[in-house]
Amino acid sequence: MTEIADSTRIVKESLNKRYASERRFRRLGLMAIFFGVSFVLILFADIFSKGYTAFLQTQIELEIFYDPAIIDPGHTNDPQVIGKADFAKLYKAALKERFPDATSRSARRDLYNLVSNGVAYSLRDTVLDNPGLIGTRLTLWLVADDEIDMLIKGHIHRDAPESDRRVSNQSIAFIEQLEASDSVRKSFSWTFLTAGDSREPEQAGIGGAVMGSLFTLLVTLSLAFPIGVAAAIYLEEFAAKNQFTDLIEVNINNLAAVPSIVFGLLGLAVFLNFFGMPRSAPLVGGLVLTLMTLPTIIIASRASLKSVPLSIREAALGVGASKVQTVFHHVLPQAMPGMMTGTIIGMAQALGESAPLLMIGMVAFIVDIPTSPLDPSTVLPVQIFLWADSPERAFLERTSAAIMVLLGFLVAMNALAVILRKRFEKRW
Repeated sequence: MTEIADSTRIVKESLNKRYASERRFRRLGLMAIFFGVSFVLILFADIFSKGYTAFLQTQIELEIFYDPAIIDPGHTNDPQVIGKADFAKLYKAALKERFPDATSRSARRDLYNLVSNGVAYSLRDTVLDNPGLIGTRLTLWLVADDEIDMLIKGHIHRDAPESDRRVSNQSIAFIEQLEASDSVRKSFSWTFLTAGDSREPEQAGIGGAVMGSLFTLLVTLSLAFPIGVAAAIYLEEFAAKNQFTDLIEVNINNLAAVPSIVFGLLGLAVFLNFFGMPRSAPLVGGLVLTLMTLPTIIIASRASLKSVPLSIREAALGVGASKVQTVFHHVLPQAMPGMMTGTIIGMAQALGESAPLLMIGMVAFIVDIPTSPLDPSTVLPVQIFLWADSPERAFLERTSAAIMVLLGFLVAMNALAVILRKRFEKRW
């Protein structure tokens, strides 16, 4: 009996140690999840806190007189003459009319710097679209300069010493007078979403980068999906199992782990230097990203084909279907949800890539929004890279805002992959 009691005690102690070890493992797992989620939330909160203000733009209300003596002195109504007029004089005259006491050179310089330089171009485009405005007065909300924008948003502190901020005391006095008359406001910045890049932060937007990313992904999807699926079908369903196909499989798996910049070097050597394709074009970027995403799509597609039960193939062959009919009429439809999921994940990976695109020149400063895959353009990750290297404080918030937009696209694409998998996945 003593031996039985000792054995029972030893077994209980061993079980207690196992249970305690499992509890410790669970706690460690929960702690790991907690810390991981916490770091991700901190990262997102930091990006959001720095970037949400980029979706707002400070504007100043001024009464603009479309002076014919400045716009069209000869009354020719010639668009070429109107387009060459100095429209900056219009808002400068409005500012001088609003602040007649600003007579010194420094005061006038600070006064004119309240408004963005791009206002002159917007006034010009407005008059070219509607020449009937010449000689009239209109009260307009004009885009403020980026430093004034940072001041209004609180990124530049008014109570700091003048030597420690880029906005002078005289400029702050002008702004406070405008605020007292409700002539300063913050409105949603459509420019940030629709405009191309610019040297002036208040005029810069992600519209060109978004269109460049869209054209690049369209090229990538149109090439990578059919080629990747066709390769997976051949290797999994038709290719003989020998050393040659084993070598192909090993190389596909290895290519999935190759650093993305290597594909950029390949694109630089082959597509640009050898074939002479246009630099900075989404077409070349799509070709490079196609090479990068093909291994991912092939591996995911082969896994989907393997998951289809053998009984489906045998049943189709048993009723007289050919090998091709079996694959394309029965196996492929069952494997397509997994293939689509793998493709979307590959596209999300391609959307976030910047290193291979830097090698083919998509780091260029592009102002115009591309209209085709052959136009010079950049993409969102590269645009973020360019803005992050800019010294102006306003570009910092635009960098964070562009990261928010990019993360939004990535989350949406991954959510779509999850939804498609849940909607069409079949369990055998």
